[in-house]
Amino acid sequence: MNFLYGLTLLLIYQLIGEGLSLFFTLSVPGPVIGMSLLFLSLLVFYKIKNNNAEKKPQNDALSNSAAAILNHLSLLFIPAGVGLIVHIDRLEDQWLPIIAAIVLGSIITMAVTAGVMMLLNRLLKLDTDSQSETKI
Repeated sequence: MNFLYGLTLLLIYQLIGEGLSLFFTLSVPGPVIGMSLLFLSLLVFYKIKNNNAEKKPQNDALSNSAAAILNHLSLLFIPAGVGLIVHIDRLEDQWLPIIAAIVLGSIITMAVTAGVMMLLNRLLKLDTDSQSETKI
């Protein structure tokens, strides 16, 4: 029953995201808005509920549902594979721009991710250094 509660919560956030996307005619997809709202609400909820949430193992409905969905993640690639087969003619005609977009997009994504990681590492290192000095 925990799985259904967690899945219902995920679908409610997706519905809220879809509603906001349609109501404000945003170019951001509804599920992205919904998952962002879920992330923010979990961040606030666990920050308020537990001072240090990462040290405690979470065994609630949302965690159980997420684990079950992640266990069957490979099934979600079937529609993408079917879409590739349906549009095989388009892929044959425009393979060069598609490959270029994939390669350039991957390089840009890796560069931005590395930059953000380095920035966060510096920021967190500064915070831990200042906290360690105050604790001593």
